[in-house]
Order: sequence, then structure tokens, then C-alpha cells
Amino acid sequence: KLLDRLLAGRGPFIDLRAPAEFSLGAVPGAVNLPLLSDDERHQVGLTYKEQGQAAAIARGEALVAGAIKEERMAAWRQFIGSNPSAWLYCWRGGLRSSTVQGWLRAEGIAIDRVPGGFKALRQRCLALLDSAPGSKPWLILGGRTGTGKTVVLNEVPGSIDLEGLANHRGSAFGGALSPQPTPVNFENALAVDWLNHSHGHLLLEDESRTIGRLAVPPGWHAAMQTAPVVILEADLESRAVHIAAEYVDEPLAAGMSEEALAERLQGALDRIQRRLGGLRHRQVSEQLAEGFRTGAHQAWIQSLLSFYYDPMYDYQLEKKERRIIFRGDRQAVREFLTAYQPR
Repeated sequence: KLLDRLLAGRGPFIDLRAPAEFSLGAVPGAVNLPLLSDDERHQVGLTYKEQGQAAAIARGEALVAGAIKEERMAAWRQFIGSNPSAWLYCWRGGLRSSTVQGWLRAEGIAIDRVPGGFKALRQRCLALLDSAPGSKPWLILGGRTGTGKTVVLNEVPGSIDLEGLANHRGSAFGGALSPQPTPVNFENALAVDWLNHSHGHLLLEDESRTIGRLAVPPGWHAAMQTAPVVILEADLESRAVHIAAEYVDEPLAAGMSEEALAERLQGALDRIQRRLGGLRHRQVSEQLAEGFRTGAHQAWIQSLLSFYYDPMYDYQLEKKERRIIFRGDRQAVREFLTAYQPR
């Protein structure tokens, strides 16, 4: 199908919708080079409502004329020059994309527009997500917090990194320095990764229903609850080292100040205070402050794992016991996953 080919290749696409529309979600490979600004779109919409389509088109042509039109034409020409296989889309593949296509054609520039526009691409992404569960064998990689599941996941064939797509590590402390994508962008990116997934089985990391503020598609989460499970094991000390590298060293290396990072981690700790308990919350808070004074972060991380994450994960793991097909350290799990063949 054409839409599958365009999505799988990640366009590239020129998204002609207004910035406010684009900010809610687009498809991978799309760049927002709008025909109308948000204010212009609002004016054209009012004209359409009050006077009809012909008046709205005239209003749009009056707003996008002269230097404004030339500036936008230059942006489209430049993008197409660098991306000669680009496609145009607007909301439904109608007036806005046909207008721009006509303007460019008048300058001798040929570019196709996506049939049905963004709406058709979005509906195709949702259909891909709906059809994925049950279409091939799934396998889940689990393990306690800090075992390095995501690292192993990205080292073996057949995986899709849900946390990477969600830009979140999946816990109260898991927020990245940059914001998460919109729900639409997350779902569309997942659909494109699935469309490009050619391995005989799908490997996913064990996740809850939500990753940060984003929801795993319901059908995906349901399928993950019945798939075979591989457990990655590591001792408490090595897990604490891994977590310190990801949650302390990486943000500091990226330029975050120690004060800002300490405040961020304390805020995450405060969000789980009720579940952690007052006494343990106070103990971990003191150890966290000490860690930033001394540069040694093992104590607060090990306490947090022992008090909170390990009991919670072990409780969840009991429900998965019958689905576990392998346990081992990083090397053993990597070898098992690399050689894995579904029955």
C-alpha cells in the first residue's frame, strides 16, 4: 500500500498544517512548513463559517501573498531541493496541499500529495497498532530495576524500545531532560517501528500500562501480559552502579547542575513518599543529600531499590512466574535472546 510505503520510509513529508495542529502530533519524517499561520488559519476559518468556501479561499490568498508567499515558497523549494522524494500533506489531503502543489507546479517543481492527508496516515498508524498483537510471537524482557534491560534490549535482534519512543525510563525517576512526545507522536512512531519490524518475533521490555504520561496501546499491553518472559538478573551493587550512571552521571554530563539534579531527584522521591512511608522517605532523602555532598550515590539508590522497587517488582513477578522461560545474567540473557526461536 502507498501509505505503508510512505510511513515505512518516514517520508519525508512537508506538513502544511498550522503550527498548532502540528504540535498535537505528526508522523515520523514530517517537517512543519505551514501554508497558514495559526492566526491566518483562524481568520480563514471564521470567513468560511460566515461567508462560505469561496470567500475563505479568497481570504487565504489575500493573507498569503507578496513577501509572505515568497518566504513560504522559498522554504518549500529549499526542503524539496534537499529531499526530492518529499510528499505534501495537510489535514485531509485537500485544499491546502492542492493549493501548494499547484503553486509549486507553476514554478516547475513536481511534488505528490498524500491521499487523505494526515488523517489517512493517522488512521493507518492506528490500524497497524491494532493489528500487531497476535500477528507474530511476542517475547518480554523483565527484571528488577537497574539490571540494564533497555541496554540488552537494544543489543539483540527483533526488539522495539517502548521507553526510547516514549522518552521516559518508565518509573517515578524516569523522566528525561527533554519532554515526552505527544500521545499521537508516540503512537505513530510505534506504528512505524512495527511496520518496519521484519524479525520473526517481537521483543519488548516489561512495562506497566503507562510510561511516564504516555499509555501503551491497550491491545499491546494486553498481549504483553500473556507473552513468554525472560528475566535479566543482577546483584544489588551492580544495579546501583548502573542507575547512578543513568540517573546521575548522564544528566550532569549533559550540563545539568548538581543543585537542579538534586532537586529533581528529591521531587521524584517526594512523589512516592506515601507508598514509601514517612520513615523510609526521610532516610532516603538524607542519603540523597549526602550523596550530592560526597559524590557517592550508592547508599540512597540501594535503599530505594530495597525499600521500594524490589518488593514492588517481586510482587508483580509472582504473577508472571508460569510464563518465565529463562533467567540469567546479562551475557546469558543476551546469548539466549540472540539465539531464541519461538516454538
